[in-house]
Amino acid sequence: MIQTFAVKDGWPALRARWADRLPGEDLALLDEVVEFAGHSHAGQRRPAGEPYLEHLLEATRVLVEAVGITDVDILRAAVLHDVVEDTPCSLDEVRERFGDRVAALVDWVTKPPRPASRSREEARGAYLARLAGAPDDAILVKLADRLSNVQRLDTHPRPAKQRDYYNETVRTIVPLAQRHPWFRDWYGAWRHEFRRLAEEP
Repeated sequence: MIQTFAVKDGWPALRARWADRLPGEDLALLDEVVEFAGHSHAGQRRPAGEPYLEHLLEATRVLVEAVGITDVDILRAAVLHDVVEDTPCSLDEVRERFGDRVAALVDWVTKPPRPASRSREEARGAYLARLAGAPDDAILVKLADRLSNVQRLDTHPRPAKQRDYYNETVRTIVPLAQRHPWFRDWYGAWRHEFRRLAEEP
């Protein structure tokens, strides 16, 4: 069984767990982004029905507890990684509130608007291909984001989406995971556990 990273008790419980891992000033910075992300994503749900903020906290938990990341800008970017793509918040607003480095990391993992000349599939392919040139810090955020999305892939309500997402992850995300030993091993175990999704129904 792969290791999973649920966050059911919210930010206060997670914050308490990290009191001996992160300085108080960094936890305060995370308080700010969690509040901002919670407000920005208010009312949004994941495909399996859980509040959207759980996904953002899961990705951040992976970075802290599994990979050992303590760089607060990377952690803040993990909390904010979908705020530009999925809410009215702009990248400029992220930059003004949280600084250039956090904004740059969020920008790397944000799908740009789709040009009218490109299909949805072409635009998504271009975005994923661009990630191959991303800096390591941005790759860490993306790997944690995708881990949260696929760790319980069998709970997605659409079997066809499960297969598509599995195959896309193997094709585009697993190669990126080779840069980081913990992610390499986790995605290797995940790929084996969900290998049935590689087969056509």
